[in-house]
Amino acid sequence: MSDDALASYAKEQFTYDHKTRSVYRKGTGPAVIVIAEMPGITPKVVAFADRVVDIGCTAVLPHLFGDPGRDPYEAGALGAISYVAKSILPACVARDFTVLATGRTSPVIEWLKGLARHEKERCGGPGVGVIGMCFTGNFALAMAADDSVLAPVLSQPSLPFAVSGSRKRDMAISNDDLAKVKGRMADDENLCVLGLRFTNDSLSPADRFVRLHTELGDRFVGVEIDSSKGNPWKIPSNAHSVVTEHLVDEPGHPTRDALEKVLDLYRTRLKGAPASGI
Repeated sequence: MSDDALASYAKEQFTYDHKTRSVYRKGTGPAVIVIAEMPGITPKVVAFADRVVDIGCTAVLPHLFGDPGRDPYEAGALGAISYVAKSILPACVARDFTVLATGRTSPVIEWLKGLARHEKERCGGPGVGVIGMCFTGNFALAMAADDSVLAPVLSQPSLPFAVSGSRKRDMAISNDDLAKVKGRMADDENLCVLGLRFTNDSLSPADRFVRLHTELGDRFVGVEIDSSKGNPWKIPSNAHSVVTEHLVDEPGHPTRDALEKVLDLYRTRLKGAPASGI
């Protein structure tokens, strides 16, 4: 286990509602809360956070599961499978996370919203950005019920686990929180939700994006990257993590374009920069 990837990040403790967790932070400017995917804050999650820092924002990484900074492949592919299992099983039974039930917001969201309000006050700016990935993908949507969140991004949202038809459409948010998000959109014409997924990704089903479009209309911007057999970019059919594990960091590649859309959202909403038009 190693936290070398986080060597340039300051480690702090944040307590909200009697719950204390570690938080890693780096940079200056408005905050972007980077909520790691399974199995935790990997070097590639940190690499994404470094890009947030590079655009003039503060990257804030809460530690929710796994070993911070650990490379899941340090012990090979089998080691990675074992590490993911060891990370995901405790999370699946933890009360903080709702992994199967539909129409519910995970309890950890209240702590994350407390963190968002804290970071807005600490870092300044009009509000904070947030990105959830995979297991935490839809956390960004639920957090958008809070006034502090101005730029929510859902990268391959995978909860609740899509083991049935109804769960494929569910967005891991309660009806009350969804109503709050819609109410905020009515008050803020620039508030939108950005979603990313690969088209062949069964962990983040297409039905979920259809539902997001139905509920939020054109305020949901869905980016779906072709991962079908024979796609022109040779993206593997099992591609899942858009801005981390399966990012191809080459100009013109659709995953790079998706990454730039995320960063562009943070620039425009948090720093007032003009949109790049990507």
